[in-house]
Amino acid sequence: MPEHTWWRDAVCYQIYVRSFADSDGDGVGDLAGATSRLPYLADLGVDAVWLTPFYPSPQADHGYDVSDYCDVDPLFGDLAAFDALLEQAHSLGVKVIVDVVPNHSSDQHAWFLAALGAAPGSPQRARYLFRDGRGEDGAEPPNNWLSTFGGPAWTRVPDGQWYLHLFDAGQPDFDWTNPEVSDEFERVLRFWLDRGVDGFRIDVAHGLAKADGLPDLTAEQLTSEGGELEETLIESSRPYWDQPGVHDVYQRWHRVLADYDGDRMAIAEAWVSDAEAMARYLRPDELQQAFNFHWLTATWSGDALRDVVDHTFRATRSVGAWPTWVLSNHDVVRSATRLGAGAAGLGHSRSGLLAMLALPGSTYLYQGEELGLPQVDIAPEDRQDPAFVNGRGVGRDGCRVPVPWTAASDDGTAYGFSPADSTSPWLPQPACWGTLSVQAQQGDAASTLTFVRAALRVRRELLATLGDEVELPSVGPDALVIRRAGGLVCVVGCGSAPVPLTPLGVDPATVLIATAENTVVDGAVQPDTAAWFRSG
Repeated sequence: MPEHTWWRDAVCYQIYVRSFADSDGDGVGDLAGATSRLPYLADLGVDAVWLTPFYPSPQADHGYDVSDYCDVDPLFGDLAAFDALLEQAHSLGVKVIVDVVPNHSSDQHAWFLAALGAAPGSPQRARYLFRDGRGEDGAEPPNNWLSTFGGPAWTRVPDGQWYLHLFDAGQPDFDWTNPEVSDEFERVLRFWLDRGVDGFRIDVAHGLAKADGLPDLTAEQLTSEGGELEETLIESSRPYWDQPGVHDVYQRWHRVLADYDGDRMAIAEAWVSDAEAMARYLRPDELQQAFNFHWLTATWSGDALRDVVDHTFRATRSVGAWPTWVLSNHDVVRSATRLGAGAAGLGHSRSGLLAMLALPGSTYLYQGEELGLPQVDIAPEDRQDPAFVNGRGVGRDGCRVPVPWTAASDDGTAYGFSPADSTSPWLPQPACWGTLSVQAQQGDAASTLTFVRAALRVRRELLATLGDEVELPSVGPDALVIRRAGGLVCVVGCGSAPVPLTPLGVDPATVLIATAENTVVDGAVQPDTAAWFRSG
């Protein structure tokens, strides 16, 4: 296994910049707002923050359509504001990870504008995936690929050629077989590394390479991805996901990161078919981490969760890597809603977090997860996600509603997200937001915020004494039991029946932290709760 690097057991907090904190009152979060809240995150106990894209962008996909990879969009501030955030974070002992979007650019990127102005077959067009169409006069798309956001993955330009976009039409895919593209992204990485960032989150990391010849999807492949993004792990058999060529890219990026001190790192957003495919991104000469989406999508049962943990460790250890654990992000239904209705969903969300923190590896938290925020039902007229606009369900806006900081909104501050008398937030906040706010939960012994803060503190205190070996006793679907070397036992109630502790050899009196006040009753962990115990 690798040496002890800062990221291998870090707790990283995702800041969705648009929705975290608005400093200038325009209704959109920004870098200065995020900087103002960094002391809160340091006090919460996180080790790092991940910032979603803040680069110049037309915002067709809320910043994941980048027009300039080496600057800051005025919507979010400027480079000075970024440098101030980085300096403040580092002064608080918090690392900073920034999003990089290498699969596609904005259609307003200088390269794509040049491609549109150039002829078919030109060097400018060779940076993207332009192709002639099929059928009479090339009027049909080059193949039958579909956009993740709905509809064909091809758009035709006035001279008759088509360009590929696996996402929105405003997000043309780069051609990563072109050395210019690889060279340009090395320049981008070095730009931010030279400014002092500690790492990168790689958007659509599994999508950069496409199969030779861009072959049609088979009938089976056309129907294999059935539903919302959060419901299905993308099939790796599709000729544009998880192709072997992506690993050439990350071998080069590994060498770039190695040129810098401070254990710089990169984590892949790679929706792949199984843990073994995920582990291929973590080989010693590639990336440091990959999101473990199999944990996020697992059914809430002891058997299912145990299976994910077991397969994850088998796969990551085979390449000498460390796992990650994640329950929420800006693309999926919030865990407090996704994992069950009402109190059960919140209980499962807290329990899932306690299980993640008990395991070796790093934990990624999404903003508001520490508050137990639920998914919000956004009215159709307020939805902005291109997935919704293109008919791919309700979209992802419901997990992106701005964070509530204060208990009241009648002073015009949007629950503290924006200053007084400012523009309404870019997405409306529900009436329940005040009761879930940081202010309302601060000091409440039963609140999710108090629980998460305590869990991170206890974990940090225990880390030095915990080993890396894990046992997963099979006790059926009603419980997940994690025994970690160093004397820690985590018991998660996953079913409808209590989980007796005596058969597990666990003393109820040794409880270290629990998800609720009534977690341990009559020597058993109750359903929808979890607890840590000392053993040995």
